[in-house]
Amino acid sequence: MLTEAQNASTSKKRYDEGDPTSDTNAQQESETMESSYKILIADDHPLFREAISNVIAAGFAGTEIIETEDLDSALAITQEQDDLDLILLDLNMPGMHGLNGLISLRNEAPTIPVVIVSAEEDKQVVLQAITYGAVGFITKSSPREQMTEAITQILNGNVYLPSDIIRTGGESSRRQRRDDNPISPELLNSLTRRQLLVLERMSRGESNKQIAYNLNIAETTVKAHVSAILRKLGVHNRVQAILSAGDVDFSQYLKR
Repeated sequence: MLTEAQNASTSKKRYDEGDPTSDTNAQQESETMESSYKILIADDHPLFREAISNVIAAGFAGTEIIETEDLDSALAITQEQDDLDLILLDLNMPGMHGLNGLISLRNEAPTIPVVIVSAEEDKQVVLQAITYGAVGFITKSSPREQMTEAITQILNGNVYLPSDIIRTGGESSRRQRRDDNPISPELLNSLTRRQLLVLERMSRGESNKQIAYNLNIAETTVKAHVSAILRKLGVHNRVQAILSAGDVDFSQYLKR
């Protein structure tokens, strides 16, 4: 039979053994807090701001959402709150003047990622936005699930391009891309088969994570292939590679 002292000791031990659960809960709460974001929605249409806010609230619990309706106020907010994780920027709101507004925002707040959210679906506008510093382009016609996936990719450090738009384009724009960013057959033949597969999926707007999944390889391997592709094609970044590969018939090169 246990003495009172032993009972007290046993009781204390059981209480102490319960503490790790409390610590685990605290750790989980801390991790949840750390995973929350602060996102600025800059759009002059209240209904769309409400819609995208609902998408963010549903997909990224705990996120602080700030709203504004013109470029000047967006610039002011970025100066006051430099801890923003993301800016969702309408291409046609007051003060933007097309992509000039994006350039102004990138100059004023170069460390804050900016995503264009627009009804615009012209492929050249999408690619120009990325060239001018946006980390993604989301069309307003995108389904909720696609918007959530796009924001997830961007918050994970990837560039998001709408694959349905990247795969389309008129004859005149295709001719312009061939003239401005040609890839010679020699350069394409210098790529390994796996590098061609990676480049093909890059041209569809897929992220490294998506490419890794679709090709059943590690994401680090994809990154290594991308670096090799950029080097062999003589381009400086992913966007230039995508522009260059816009009209390549990969099936012809993958037959070898």
